[in-house]
Amino acid sequence: MPADAHAATAAHAHQFEDAAQQREAVTLGMWAFLVTEILFFGGLFTAYTLYRWSFPAAFALSSHHLDVVLGGVNTVVLICSSLTMAMAVHAAQVGRRRGLVAFLLLTLLLGGAFLGIKAVEYTHKYTEHLIPGHSFRMATEELPAGVDPATDAIIAAGVPSVNPGVAADLQRHAQIFFSLYFAMTGMHALHMIVGLGLLTWLLLAARGGRFTPEYNSPVEIVGLYWHFVDIVWIFLFPLLYLIGRHA
Repeated sequence: MPADAHAATAAHAHQFEDAAQQREAVTLGMWAFLVTEILFFGGLFTAYTLYRWSFPAAFALSSHHLDVVLGGVNTVVLICSSLTMAMAVHAAQVGRRRGLVAFLLLTLLLGGAFLGIKAVEYTHKYTEHLIPGHSFRMATEELPAGVDPATDAIIAAGVPSVNPGVAADLQRHAQIFFSLYFAMTGMHALHMIVGLGLLTWLLLAARGGRFTPEYNSPVEIVGLYWHFVDIVWIFLFPLLYLIGRHA
């Protein structure tokens, strides 16, 4: 059966009356799934807020050990991937097969670039002994003064000869920050990996001519998921990387 004829017969499954009903059903299903994802990430954001409120100076100091340049580059990469994903959805709606394949491929490459940069960041944290655990050690002497009065006090207290007790508290509270950092960015990266798998499936299907102006709901649904993952990072970047850098 030709690809166009196959796509026409696949416009809606047998349990739906027409393609419009199928589109509404799958869209509603995706939004219901995204609501559960919002609740899941909401728990992580709530935990971050509570600990940030409890240990503001330690969290501000810890953020200085994150590479804001790499985080900013990753933010730009994801914003660009949202654009290419939106262009892919548009190409599917108007029946531009080559454009759909090209934009899906670009989105896939940008997503892979994001994960590559994140892997570099994780490697840096490992070499700097910033993985929570027995070997954790966050240096405070090298951090700049003038962040804010509370932070400057903690920097001074971070010298063991001044106040070992406060220095120990600083290290313990910093481990909370990095535990949240790895939990939040790691879960986001896991969603990115799932998204890349979905994009790969869409790319193979698009090359086979499966999507037409009458049947393109899988592209739209994956696009919704991809935009959600991008939006989560838009919140993660300022909370984790920019906090304490206002001075």
